[in-house]
Amino acid sequence: MSDLRLRTLRAFGRTPSLRTAARKHAAAPVVEPAEKPREQPLPKGHSVVDSAIYCDGRRVASPGSLAETYRVLHKAPKSLAWIGLYRPDRRELASLAQEFDLHELAIEDAIQAHQRPKLERYGDTLFVVLKAARYRDATEEVEFGEVHVFVGPDFVVTVRHAEAPNLAAVRRRVERDPELLDRGTEAVLYAIMDKVVDGYAPVVAGLENDIDEIETEVFRGDPKVSRRIYELSREVIEFQRATRPLVAILEALRGGFEKYGIDEELQRSLRDVADHVTEVVEKVDGFRELLRDILTVNATLVAQQQNEEMKSLAIASSEQNEEVKRISAWAAILFAPTLIGTVYGMNFDSMPELHWQFGYPFAIGLMALVCGGLHQIFKRRGWL
Repeated sequence: MSDLRLRTLRAFGRTPSLRTAARKHAAAPVVEPAEKPREQPLPKGHSVVDSAIYCDGRRVASPGSLAETYRVLHKAPKSLAWIGLYRPDRRELASLAQEFDLHELAIEDAIQAHQRPKLERYGDTLFVVLKAARYRDATEEVEFGEVHVFVGPDFVVTVRHAEAPNLAAVRRRVERDPELLDRGTEAVLYAIMDKVVDGYAPVVAGLENDIDEIETEVFRGDPKVSRRIYELSREVIEFQRATRPLVAILEALRGGFEKYGIDEELQRSLRDVADHVTEVVEKVDGFRELLRDILTVNATLVAQQQNEEMKSLAIASSEQNEEVKRISAWAAILFAPTLIGTVYGMNFDSMPELHWQFGYPFAIGLMALVCGGLHQIFKRRGWL
């Protein structure tokens, strides 16, 4: 085993297991390079997306099953196996655990999924959980995926529980760069993390665009904007949970690299990923604060709008009361002559004023007097 390889293993708190050491010193025939990586779709229900054996940074075999992968790996000294799984069952993970000495707690996490991003060390194996994200333009929503990565001295096992991230693209990238792949299993881990972090950029852009739209809707008075603010806040919080733990994960990896003097190029690559993660985390934190401020502004604008509506209702009610007062006043004024006319319009012979010479002028004068008195009273009170 080269000094560089040994330093890389120590940087992650691992040393080659007895099984690995025995395999690498065994006298075995060299495996001939495969003509072409397997490209045919797997049978339905098959969880092995791709399995490959690499030697000196180049693919030398493409086994079609886990058993075949184990067999080829045992026969190929100084080789590296990368097994990609998609929603494997317990039986397949148990097979991997037995072959690569994977810890039962890590296997349990890989089966259950729905884990937060984290980094765990189990003996000579590193277990990393990453949260991928992608933005759906059609629904303006963020879709989250999960990938578990087991990194050992001579193997990498990736377990995906969603379509994202597309690890086939990662595999093609590292296969085009044999020097990167020849740096060992940690280089594969770096490439996977770099893919996941690069996938955050479109999500950040999508969320930023959504926030701009929400700001426009808030000041336009859209009644549905409160619900959209809440839904977007939930997505930002979930995105924050996916990205923030990566800062500590990358810091731990960077500390190990610097401590044990691992390949300088790999250190630079890891620092670049860490810088991107920090930038994403800062932007997401800003999104959350901005949405909180937007929600406060929206609540203020809604309260102002309600106050304006209440004020308008109060003004309308006051104007209506004034009209009712005027109508009531004129109705009372007109009621007086109607009452007097009604009284003197009754056909009774014994009415004293009925045959009186001044009866008519008296009735007219009484009507005018009563109407004038009521008019003055209502006018003083402001009803007229």
